[in-house]
Amino acid sequence: MPRVVRRSDGGDVAIAYELRTDAGPDAPWVVLVHGLGYARWGWEPVTASLAERYRLVLLDNRGIGESDAPPGPYTTAELAGDVAAVLDDAGVDRAVLVATSLGGMVAQEFAIGHPDRLDALVLVCTTPGGDLAFPFPEQTQRLLAELPDLDPREGLERAVRNALSRRAPDELVERIMAHRLVAPPDPVGWQAQAAAAGAHDAGDRLHLITVPTLVVHGTEDVVVDPRNADVLAEHLPAAALVRIEGAGHLLFWEQPAEFLRHLEDFLTQHGGNP
Repeated sequence: MPRVVRRSDGGDVAIAYELRTDAGPDAPWVVLVHGLGYARWGWEPVTASLAERYRLVLLDNRGIGESDAPPGPYTTAELAGDVAAVLDDAGVDRAVLVATSLGGMVAQEFAIGHPDRLDALVLVCTTPGGDLAFPFPEQTQRLLAELPDLDPREGLERAVRNALSRRAPDELVERIMAHRLVAPPDPVGWQAQAAAAGAHDAGDRLHLITVPTLVVHGTEDVVVDPRNADVLAEHLPAAALVRIEGAGHLLFWEQPAEFLRHLEDFLTQHGGNP
């Protein structure tokens, strides 16, 4: 069972999280924050490998999984506050934050609001939002407009396929769908999270994020325009950019070994070498 922290300052919202500490008491902390409609299971392809060297914090954002799904809209600042509350509850003073998509937007807010708690930052397939950003690709905008009228299972499957590259095997789609069908996203929470993503704008504050940052993006991402990686790398003071060729939005599902190679190289330099 996950631990739960209850945020009274956030409207009495319970946030579910779990710790993986097999790497030992001296291993650095890594916090994993997922995106729209994905709970902490969404890091499945990389957690076992990371847990060998790092202590992990995995959480369900509000609106998904075993966390509460209060009425929205949410903001990325609220979701960043949830991350801070989880770290407080778990007794984690400083960590590396690894975050994808909506989670990457949340991570930007966390880095701006809690710079003293970060050793480094990893932003995967995300955007700064606002005027600096390239908009969500037309293919994804059309899908988002159609989702309310689709059969729920069909909508989930189309969203999964949209988040993968064209060459992703059916077996991978089925593996992700199995998770999503066990605990489908709560419609209220999904809409509230989507509102947070749509309103996010850190563009004129990116210069405040001074920790070492790795920006990772798949070249075939049709959920978040890959050009946003260039924007982030250009405006973040201490950023390095990695493109994973042929990968879609869920790049660590499609190419986990390649993602881990870049991530662990970065963590060794900036997240502590266990």
